[in-house]
Amino acid sequence: MTDKRFKVLFICRKNAARSLMAEALLRRWGMGRFEVHSAGPEPLDQPNPQAMELLRKVGIDTDALRPKSWDLYAGADAPEMDFIFFACEDTAKLHPPHWPGQPMVAQWNFPDPLSLQGSEIERHALLNLVFGMIERRVKIFCALPDHRLAKLTAADMSDIATGEHAA
Repeated sequence: MTDKRFKVLFICRKNAARSLMAEALLRRWGMGRFEVHSAGPEPLDQPNPQAMELLRKVGIDTDALRPKSWDLYAGADAPEMDFIFFACEDTAKLHPPHWPGQPMVAQWNFPDPLSLQGSEIERHALLNLVFGMIERRVKIFCALPDHRLAKLTAADMSDIATGEHAA
């Protein structure tokens, strides 16, 4: 076990539902192992109320969750992330800003629960489905032991490449 807290950033276009749910769920299931953030290229002014209500129903405090611009995590003075996960396919296709360091970047594509034009029941069902998908992915990520997570980070990979890593 390591004392390192892995820094994770979830990205989604509007940073109003999927990435905020991922942020909240990783905080819950990560049990202090992760410093978690979320952002988007076109953040809304407020989180999606239905997504926040769903988080509250499962006992997650939503007071600190708010949409933020991904520009906060770009540039030389931004915090260096270990992992960046895109929660939606369309945002992953955009030209992202420069992320400091060498974070591991991956796509965790989830359907957009806010774009469904169906009935209220259908929209609610999709939101619940997406919540479950995100929670399962987060739990799998949390199940990785610290030494495996460290091997996935770019900083650790560069150590391996230069032979400076102690196995």
